Amino acid sequence: MDEPNLAVFHTVEFIGFYLSPLVLWAAAAIVPFVVLRWAFGRVGLYRLVWHRSLFNIAVYLLVIGGLIYFGNRLWL
Repeated sequence: MDEPNLAVFHTVEFIGFYLSPLVLWAAAAIVPFVVLRWAFGRVGLYRLVWHRSLFNIAVYLLVIGGLIYFGNRLWL
């Protein structure tokens, strides 16, 4: 297994504030999450979901995790 590249996980300074990299990844994950939510509504997937809010949180966390994973892989 490869060593993780921690170059992506350094703090970022934005207008004098130090931000955690997770904040930036979470902000970047909003757009794909909104697109997925719209697609799930159009396809009718929400009819099969017991608790829509919990499902949306799980999808959002999967999107953040995927962005971090692939962003870390593509960074170098």
